[in-house]
Amino acid sequence: MEELKKLEEAQRMITLMESHALLSSPSSNNHHSNRFLANLFLLLIQQCGDLDFKDKLTLINQHLPKISESFLEEASLLFNREEAVLQTESKLIANSNSDLEDMALVGLDAMQRANSTLEDFCRSYFMFHEMDINKPQSIFKYLPLLSFTESYIYQMDSLNEKIVNMQTNIVGAVERKPHMEVSESWIRKFIDMLKNDPFGPLVGQLQHHGLLTERINEELRFGEEYWDLERKLCSALVNQTEILVEDVMRAIHLKSFDYRVLNLLLYQLRGEKVNDVHMEFLSISEFLVEVSDDLFDYEDDVLENNFNILRMFVRIYGPAMAPAMLAKYIAEAEEKYGSLLKALDPQLSTNYQRRCEEATKEGGKMSGYPLGSWNIPPAIVDEELYRSNWLNSESVVPLG
Repeated sequence: MEELKKLEEAQRMITLMESHALLSSPSSNNHHSNRFLANLFLLLIQQCGDLDFKDKLTLINQHLPKISESFLEEASLLFNREEAVLQTESKLIANSNSDLEDMALVGLDAMQRANSTLEDFCRSYFMFHEMDINKPQSIFKYLPLLSFTESYIYQMDSLNEKIVNMQTNIVGAVERKPHMEVSESWIRKFIDMLKNDPFGPLVGQLQHHGLLTERINEELRFGEEYWDLERKLCSALVNQTEILVEDVMRAIHLKSFDYRVLNLLLYQLRGEKVNDVHMEFLSISEFLVEVSDDLFDYEDDVLENNFNILRMFVRIYGPAMAPAMLAKYIAEAEEKYGSLLKALDPQLSTNYQRRCEEATKEGGKMSGYPLGSWNIPPAIVDEELYRSNWLNSESVVPLG
C-alpha cells in the first residue's frame, strides 16, 4: 500500500513538472530521469524542522558541487539493502582462487527456492536408480550434497536474474520491488563474476569429496552457457535486436542442466555407472517439461523479463506464426520421447508416466510432461505496454 502511494505521488509530481516545462529532454531513459526528478522534488517539499524552501535551495547550491559519483556509490552500498545483498553475494562467489572450503556458501533464500526442485527430482528421478521415494533413508542419505548443489545453483541463478534486470532497466513487476539504481561499474563487475568461473567453489567442494566427474563438469559449463544466453536473449527482447532461433533452442535444451547435474551426482554418490539410455530419455523429457513450464509461466515471464521460449518465438516468427512453429518443435520432441519411452524397462516406464500424471495434476512449476495436452496462451505482442498496463492496474486503489 505504501509503494502504491509513493507511485501515485510521483505520477502527480511528474504531471506538475510537465505543466511547468521541467521534464527532461526525450531520450531512451527519460522515464527514469523524470522519476528521479519527481522523487527529488517530493523530498524538497517535505517538512524538515524550520527550513523553508529558500533555505533548502541554498543548501543544495552549496553542497551539490561537492557530491561525486564515488560518494554516491559508497552511500548506496551503505544504505541500499538490495545492493548490499548483491555485494555480499559477489564476495561469497567471486574469488575461485581463495579457500574453496570457506567460499562455497549458500543462503537460506537459495535453499528455500531450491526446495521444490529437489522434491521433484527425488520423486521423478529416484526411480531410475531403483530407490524408493517412500523410504526416508533413501532421501536423507544423499540429501545434504544434493541440496547444497541445487541451492548453490539457485543462488547463482538469482544473481543472473538481477543482472538481466539491471542491464535492461526492467523492474520485477511480480515481486513489486522498487527499482534499484546500479552504476555501470557494478553491472560490469557482476557480469565478469558470472563469466569468471562461477562454479569454482562448487567444483572445489565436489573435488574435495571425490564426486567430480568430467560429465558433471561439462554440465556445469552448460549452465554457464545457459546464463550467458539468458542475458543475451532477454536483453535482445527489450532492446529489439536480432534473436536467432538456434540460440533459443540451445537455451531451452540447456535450461535443465541442474537436473542433469543432480542425476550425475547421484550416480557418483551411489558408486554406479551412468545409464546413458536413461540420461537420453530424461533429457528429452526435460525439454518437454521446460516448454510446458514456459507456457504456464508465460505472462509472469513477460512481466519479469525472464527467458521463455514462447516470448522468443513471438519475436522471431510473429504472433500469428509463433504457436505453429512451437507446436512443430513439440511434436518432434514428443515423437522422440515416445520412441525412447519404449526402450525403458516396462515397470520403470509405467512408474514414470504415473509420476508425470501426478505432476501434471499438481500444476505450477512441477507441471511435468503434459502427456499430449498442450495449451499455448495468446501471444503478447507489445510486452512493454503489457507491463505498463499491469503496473497501472496494480496502482489503482479501490474506493471504500
